[in-house]
Amino acid sequence: MSCTEDASHKVVVLISANAEWKVVKSIFSKEDYQPTPWGEFFQTKIKSSKGEVPVIFFHEGWGKTAAAGATQFAIDKWNPECVINLGTCGGFEGKINRYDVLLVNKTIIYDIKEAMGDSKEAIDDYTTELDLSWIKVDQSDSVKQSLLVSADRDLIPNEISELREKYNAIAGDWESGSIAYACKRNHKRLIILRGVTDLVNAKTGEAYGNTQVFQDGTDIVMKKLIKQLPHWLDKF
Repeated sequence: MSCTEDASHKVVVLISANAEWKVVKSIFSKEDYQPTPWGEFFQTKIKSSKGEVPVIFFHEGWGKTAAAGATQFAIDKWNPECVINLGTCGGFEGKINRYDVLLVNKTIIYDIKEAMGDSKEAIDDYTTELDLSWIKVDQSDSVKQSLLVSADRDLIPNEISELREKYNAIAGDWESGSIAYACKRNHKRLIILRGVTDLVNAKTGEAYGNTQVFQDGTDIVMKKLIKQLPHWLDKF
């Protein structure tokens, strides 16, 4: 069965941060928003070249805890065949450009500190490889396939070099690691598309102390991702 057959609940789009959801609501302002114990959701139809695809947009909330719990909630409630996470990330200056879009092929939850044993073993246990073999990715898709590091904190400048050397990371976020982990344990197909709102280097971040940079970047990135969504639905 494709993701558009019996499609009322076959595609769920997960949105994390409140700032990201705010942009979504500005685009889909006339939809019927309904509450859940985690966050709001609405159902709509997205026009693609293959017809209208029913999609549920679900606001999970920010951070690893909300991402893990709400992703499991979404899977239990709607049993989607395809899960898509659209969101933002911070980029490593010199490795990626502002507003670039990452198609995530691996997530690493790196902020695990083991005092009694080896932190690497725990980090490896929560590392998730994403199977993207079921979609064809072309150069025309204008995405960078890369891993994404996740933590319950913004990127810390003095950790940038270590993250690059240890994981070959080029960007980081708060939620992708938990979303990927939950989807893999439930054997759900997952696409994570994250756009770079701001850049961080070894000394500072351009949005640190200036949240307007993040707000403006989120507006640009989320509108870009929503505009590209029909293209990704076509790949199903």
